[in-house]
Amino acid sequence: MKNAFTILTTLLSVLFASFTTAQDFDVYVSDAANFSTGPWHIYKYDKNGFNGQKFISDHLGWPQDILFLEDQNIVLISNLNDGTITKYNADTGEYIGVFASGIGGPTRMSIGPDGLLYVLQWQGNGKVKRYQLNGTSMGDFTASGVSNSIGIAWDEDGNLYVSSYNGGFVKKFSSSGVDLGFFITGLNGPTNIWFGTNGDFYVSDWNEGVVKRYSPTGQFKSTVVTGVSQVEGVALYPNGNFAIGVGSCSCVNVYKPDGTLVTNLVSPGAAGLIRPNAVVFRQKDATPQKEVFKEQVIVHPNIGSHFRISGIDADFVNKEMEVYNAAGTLVQKIELDSATTWDASHLPNGMYYLTIKLEEGYIGRQEIIVQK
Repeated sequence: MKNAFTILTTLLSVLFASFTTAQDFDVYVSDAANFSTGPWHIYKYDKNGFNGQKFISDHLGWPQDILFLEDQNIVLISNLNDGTITKYNADTGEYIGVFASGIGGPTRMSIGPDGLLYVLQWQGNGKVKRYQLNGTSMGDFTASGVSNSIGIAWDEDGNLYVSSYNGGFVKKFSSSGVDLGFFITGLNGPTNIWFGTNGDFYVSDWNEGVVKRYSPTGQFKSTVVTGVSQVEGVALYPNGNFAIGVGSCSCVNVYKPDGTLVTNLVSPGAAGLIRPNAVVFRQKDATPQKEVFKEQVIVHPNIGSHFRISGIDADFVNKEMEVYNAAGTLVQKIELDSATTWDASHLPNGMYYLTIKLEEGYIGRQEIIVQK
């Protein structure tokens, strides 16, 4: 699990580094507005917080989080009011459909170390739900629930952390979803949680209007930011700086890891912003070049940990199969000339894509699930 986490964080670091170097990215902000009554919007700003516009305004129900799936060119929005995650064109904001439904008030979303989508629930049993990136439910991940779940984070060992707004605590779960108990208690209304580049653990407290810093083991160190009532939404820079939404000023501010104010990124009320509750950076031109795929049976069965290679077709340009996890990271290459079976038991459970080059520029692709 730690290796999978390293792969994921390395990928994210590359993406962050690229847009920072190019200085060409956009800022997306979810607006909770007047909570359950709206008006709700997803706003888009340039890297300096200017040129604000309404990016998404339809099929929203108290939006909570924003998550881009670049390989599909879609963006997911979690909606607390109607228990859905809706999907939109990542470039235009045009509504596509429902990604998942029947969730007890979905709040934060995160791609886990296994490449699956993890979703917190404000209501219901409070357990963390898990999905393939095509919307297929993988059921509950955690063994126990966290009421009013609103913040999610991962450590380098693949352990999961979840904050409870009304409970005033952060819970820790193992990489297999086992409840490891309380990590932090005594909070007044925690929202976002995250590990900084310095290894410290940060907590935004909506009711107290502060950002607190803890050691990697959960020991309180200091209150680094004050005067940010209704703080919710966070986006991280590679240098450790963080941008946070501040509901009391209808704005987004940027701070250093020690809490020093860097700048006001999104001015109060810019483009109509009322109460930010999610902040996301997206590199411009992040959508990868589209390749032409053909569905191809490469192995049997589709689910398991040991697979039979189906045989080499005449239209295979080369005899090498590539294995990608759900986050799009290449995890293995296999020479088909010398292999009749494939043992995938070393890979974490989850969805994977097998590809092989075909004639005329096509790529054969098969979706499988590793399940041990």
